[in-house]
Amino acid sequence: MKKIKILCVTPVKHLQGIYEKLESFGEVCYHPSINKHDFKFLFMNYYDVIFCNPNKQNYVLDRQTLRNFKGVIITASTGLNHIDLNYCNKNNIKVLSLKNDYDLINDLPSTAELAFGLMLSILRNIPSGFNDVKNNGWDYDKFIGHQLKDKTIGIIGYGRLGKMMKKYCEAFGMITIIDDPYEGYNNLDLLKSESDIISLHVHANKETHHMIDKKFLDCIKENSYIINTSRGEIVNEKDIIQSLKYGNLKGYAADVIEDEYSDRENSPILKGIKDKLNIIITPHVGGMTWEGQQKAYNHAIEKMKEL
Repeated sequence: MKKIKILCVTPVKHLQGIYEKLESFGEVCYHPSINKHDFKFLFMNYYDVIFCNPNKQNYVLDRQTLRNFKGVIITASTGLNHIDLNYCNKNNIKVLSLKNDYDLINDLPSTAELAFGLMLSILRNIPSGFNDVKNNGWDYDKFIGHQLKDKTIGIIGYGRLGKMMKKYCEAFGMITIIDDPYEGYNNLDLLKSESDIISLHVHANKETHHMIDKKFLDCIKENSYIINTSRGEIVNEKDIIQSLKYGNLKGYAADVIEDEYSDRENSPILKGIKDKLNIIITPHVGGMTWEGQQKAYNHAIEKMKEL
């Protein structure tokens, strides 16, 4: 196999043997902290492969960053919204991901575990309680929360992560309602009216874009919670804020925001945190465990054998 030229734009040296494995395939140009502006200084037609991961990108691989690039993009992720797929298709840039590698991803529970952790955190007021203690407080009356047992959770999307979430919730004595028409579950109306918590586990596409909007939120149970570890664009964030202020939503816990690669400073969710609404947000760390990253990166690098 010929040696290839690899532009690595994601940190890998913290993982055992990953950088060395990349080097076994060819010459590695390592730019883990590169920003969109810096791409103009690179000769993109020099590289055969871009190796990336969305968690460390604050930009999209698009016409501006990929100018003159004619190779292959390999991403150690299932999500692809950090890559302009339309541009890649028009310019014959092949994109390889983990999206359909089911033997691998079915063994990666990290995102489902985070979804469960976010749910427990917001129902038990864990972050606000911790911050109070950090500021010399010890007033437990302010942080009375809710137990999970006997609560009803609605799970939208019944792929691998939805199935894992259901398993975790039922282990805690929760009642589950599933909605996923592609899996034969058409329970959306019941889910909205009966769920104390709604957890989102769907792919981002035209069908799911802003599926959680004012119309949806007006129909959910009063004082309910939404957990989002899918993608930010699944929800209309302005409607989430309005429902937290004036509607049925009591809390919103998420690992994602819309436009996280381009316009974070204008995020309604991040502004809502500053306004002290009941929001928990983590910086897209769903897949960021040592074990999960090691497996995902190893598997992604193996795709270079297909070149």
